[in-house]
Amino acid sequence: MMWSSGRPSSEDTDLNERVVKVSRVAKVVKGGRHLSFSAVVVVGDRDGQVGIGIGKADAVPDAVRKGAAKAKKNMLTVPLKGSTIPHEVTAKYGGSEVMLKPASPGTGVIAGGSVRAVVELAGVKDILTKVRRSTNPVNSVKAAYQALSQLKDPMKETSLRKQLAESTPNRSTSH
Repeated sequence: MMWSSGRPSSEDTDLNERVVKVSRVAKVVKGGRHLSFSAVVVVGDRDGQVGIGIGKADAVPDAVRKGAAKAKKNMLTVPLKGSTIPHEVTAKYGGSEVMLKPASPGTGVIAGGSVRAVVELAGVKDILTKVRRSTNPVNSVKAAYQALSQLKDPMKETSLRKQLAESTPNRSTSH
């Protein structure tokens, strides 16, 4: 079940939340079945900040609220290069493998439902994605989040490598 509310959350007006999946979970107990709900929620400001959370409760709204609260706690800052990501990255989570590839301006977000929610709320406007192996929404969202966490800012990385190159002594090959 894919809900694309995209509505701003009640507490923070600059954050958008999107419910990726709601699952009904039945636990068999002595008196019969106990029904509860699990919700995967993605929260982001569409400007480089994104978080994911899973909430579980006896009612759907409570599960969504809990998921959004967890997502806000584990926010991630994504380095952007214009309207896309700085470099290609692949990440695995569980049975899912997600590949994110930068795209030229005007391409749009080429992604399936669960990965689309993560990259759009992160503020990426042009990207190519592919989910390989399992397309389970929970694992796909977590793999996409992990892939975004692996992104590095090119400017920081070059300055860091220059500092590293200057600090290490040069080894000459002449004996």
